[in-house]
Amino acid sequence: MAMRFTILGSSSSGNCSLLATNHCKILIDAGYSGKQVCNLLASVGESIEDIDAVFLTHEHSDHSAGIRGLSRFEHLEFYANRDTAQAVQSKLKKQPTWKLFDTGSTFTYSDLEVTSFSIPHDAYDPVGYVFKNGDGDLFTPHRSLAWATDLGYVSELVRERIRHVDVLVLEANHDSDMINQDTKRPWSVKQRIIGRHGHLSNHAAKELLDSMEEPWWKRVYLAHLSKDCNSVEKVAATVTNGKHHQRDYEIHVVPPGETLPPFEI
Repeated sequence: MAMRFTILGSSSSGNCSLLATNHCKILIDAGYSGKQVCNLLASVGESIEDIDAVFLTHEHSDHSAGIRGLSRFEHLEFYANRDTAQAVQSKLKKQPTWKLFDTGSTFTYSDLEVTSFSIPHDAYDPVGYVFKNGDGDLFTPHRSLAWATDLGYVSELVRERIRHVDVLVLEANHDSDMINQDTKRPWSVKQRIIGRHGHLSNHAAKELLDSMEEPWWKRVYLAHLSKDCNSVEKVAATVTNGKHHQRDYEIHVVPPGETLPPFEI
C-alpha cells in the first residue's frame, strides 16, 4: 500500500476523510461530532485508536466540530496553523495536542510530505493541502493527493499546487440557479456563498478542470456539495457537458454525507 484514501463524508454540513500510508493514518478535517467520526471510521473497518493525527483546513464547524470530542483521545495530534488553532481552541475547554505550522510551509509527518497552501475563504487563515508519499524511485514511486475545498475562486497559487498530484479533492458546492432560487437563505448569506471568499459553484469547478493544462490527475473527487442548493446530477451534468468531456482521469461526484469506498493511490 502506498496511500489509501477514503472520503468518510463531505457536504456543507460536515467533512472528514481518511488518508492511510504504510506508517500512519490521518484525518483531513473532522467536521462531525467525535462520536460520529468514530462511527464513520468503524464503518470502514478503522478505529480512532489507530488514527495518528488530524489535519485541519480551517475553523468552520463543518470542518472542526469533532475536535471537542476527539481531544479526549490523548494520542491524537492536531495540525493547524496558528490562527486556525486559536479560533478552534477558543471554543474548547480542553486543550488538544496542537502542532502548529506556518501557512505555505512544507514539512514531514511520518512518511508523508505535507505542503499547506493558502485558499480564499472567509475564515481566519484557511488552507488546502498536498500530501505526498514515496521516495520517487522504481520501488516506491511518489503518490500524492491535493485537498482544495472551501474557496471562493481558484487563485494561481491553488492552480499551481493542485496540478501535479494523482488525486484531487475539489469543491463543487452549489448550482448557481438553485442558490438563486433558494428561499431558505437570506440574500446576505447567498452573497457570502457566491463571493470571492465563499464557495466554488459547479460551473467554476468545471472551468478549472477544463482549463488546467496537462494535469497529472488520475482521479478527481468533486465534494462539499450543498444539500439544498446542489445535487449529484447537477454536478455531473455541468462538469461533463463540455468540450473536455473526454478526460484522462476519473471524475467522482461525492454524494452529500455518504462514505465512499477506499481508493488506492
